[in-house]
Formats: sequence, C-alpha cells, structure tokens
Amino acid sequence: MGTTTIRAEHVGSMLRPAELLTARAEFRRGTMTAERLRELEEDAATAALKLQEDAGMQVFTDGEVRRDDFMASVVETVGGLVPAAESAGRPRWHRDADGAELEGEVAPVTIGAPLYRRTPLSLTEAQWLAGNSPGPYKITMASPTMVSGFWRPGVSSAVYPTREDAVAALAGIYRQDIADLLGSGVTWLQLDSLAYWANIDPEAARMRRVKDLDGHLGHVIDTDNSLIRAARSHRPRVTVAMHFCRGNMRSAWSAQGGYEPIAERVFGEVEVDRFLLEYDTGRSGGFEPLRFVPPTKTVVLGLVSSKVAELESVDTLRRRIDEASQYLPLEQLALSPQCGFASTSQGNLLTVDDQRRKLELVAETARLVWG
Repeated sequence: MGTTTIRAEHVGSMLRPAELLTARAEFRRGTMTAERLRELEEDAATAALKLQEDAGMQVFTDGEVRRDDFMASVVETVGGLVPAAESAGRPRWHRDADGAELEGEVAPVTIGAPLYRRTPLSLTEAQWLAGNSPGPYKITMASPTMVSGFWRPGVSSAVYPTREDAVAALAGIYRQDIADLLGSGVTWLQLDSLAYWANIDPEAARMRRVKDLDGHLGHVIDTDNSLIRAARSHRPRVTVAMHFCRGNMRSAWSAQGGYEPIAERVFGEVEVDRFLLEYDTGRSGGFEPLRFVPPTKTVVLGLVSSKVAELESVDTLRRRIDEASQYLPLEQLALSPQCGFASTSQGNLLTVDDQRRKLELVAETARLVWG
C-alpha cells in the first residue's frame, strides 16, 4: 500500500498499561530486573499493535511504550544532558477540560556537556517492529531542533556558544541514527518538529527567547531538511513525515496560533511527503493555509482529539474534511488524531477504551470519505 493511499493514521504514542508504569518505577528503585522490564515493554507493544490493527489503522507504531516521553529519542539516547537547575524558558501548559494550568516541560534537562551518541532507542523499536508489525510501520523521532529548548545561557553556552551550535551537534548524531534505522529496513520516518511554535505564538517565542523570527524559521527548516536529505541519500524511496502540534502533556497544550505565518515557507520548503497537522480546536486556525501545500505532499488532518474522551461525530469530521478540501484536493488529505495519546508516559486523561474508539473513528471516517 503506497503512503499516498494511506488515509487512516495516528501520530505515534499510546497509553501505557499501569503494570508497565509500575515496573519502570520499580526498575529505577532497583527492585525490578532489566529483563523483566523488557518483557513487559514487549507485552505492551504487542497489545498496542493489536489495538491498532483491530481499530483499522493502516500504519503502525509500537505505541512508544519503551519511552518515558516522546523526547526519549533525545533524552534517553544522547549523552551530555543534565537536570535543569532553573525554570526560565519552560512552557506553561493549559488544560481546556478543567481550566488547569501546569508548569514544566516534557524533559526538564539542559545541555551541560558535549552531546554524544549512546545506544539509540529508536533502533531497538525498529528492530522489534520489523518482526512484529502487521503492516507498514513508522519510527517517530523528535526533531533535533527541539534541543534548542535545552540550551541555557551560562550553562550550555560553555559547551555550545549558541542554540544553533547545539542543534547542529544533535543533527549530526541524528544522521547516524537515521543511517542505522534505514539500514535495518525502516521505510517510514516521522519527525516531531515543534520548534515552529515560536513563529506562530508570540508567547512561545518569548519563552524560548527567540527574537529573530525569520532567522529562526530558516534555521529550523534547514535543519529538518538536512535530515530528510540524509534519509533519502540512504534510501531514496523512504517516506518522511512531519508532525506539528501545539503541545500535548496530560491533556494540556502549550502554544496556540494558526499556520498562516509559516505556511508558505514550511509547506513549500520542508521536503517531507506527509504533514500531520493539529486541527482539533480553534487554536490551530482555519484551513486556508493549506493552499500553500504543493501537489506532491499529503496533509494528515488531526481532527480527532487525543486530549478528551468525548467522541467526535463522523458527520462533523466529514464536514471538516470537506472544508479542508476547498483549499487542498481530497486526494492529498488523510485523517488522524491531532497528537499522540501519551506524549508523556503518564498519558492523556482518557481510558484505553476511549483510545480505541478514537482510532476506530479515524478508520471508519477514512473508509467513508476515501473508500
């Protein structure tokens, strides 16, 4: 099945079983063996695959169940990071359902030494999926541009004078990871690239200390493209996707704003095959920016919320897809939840049954719209 005909997709992460979360905590305390933890991780990944298959998904992940959070492709596999000692620059999180405000970030760490490559977690995921996935599978990776949020003046600057220097160092590590992934048989990569926040939300720019918005945007695009080109140099027909959201932690969000400020450059210049775009609430603006998407690219509309248990209606989803098709032909569209169900291991405020119903809704709607 070609990637352009895959219409039902999900972003990557899935809710972790309580047993696995307990086991990971016990492992850290030294009361759980590594071997037993690995067994429970594989059990959780197997259950995640079955849920996806039963729901009708057309491309699979292992649910990211081996990760503490979606940034594990950096935090758990790259050396040189230390716990952050100060809170400046950390985003504020907002939860619509109960009006709660949370403080913190997915990975409260900072760069304290030269970055270096350790054992890549994504390769473990890929090797397992190669022997267990019931269909096409993808590997999700946080874009190296995300490391700019780990750069702290006075701490990181002793190692890397600028954020751009730190991003370049991590991108070099990523190129090694990508070469190994493609060498192991991976044919589909997804970059979770959230550094574009600064160009759509002034508050995000302030928190990330971004002053030159044009320069920032160009740097993020160039960095992402360097990885995409590296991937295609190893496997020309690899599918590369980019996921873009406004934050997803315990059903909370961190940024807001439509795509218009970045649409012409990002949709036109970033060399991916698929954009997975958050569109579940008004925080993402309208579909008008899709007019900049060239005919060679697919947009996966994230219309189904992974933050709330309430189930959207098929009719509402079909109406919104029809609205999007006024700016981009239907054959260039697909459907997904707006983000993962567990960007952090604690997961969003849904049940496993809620998660299943959301994925079934995506698959059912895709069948009705695209056949």
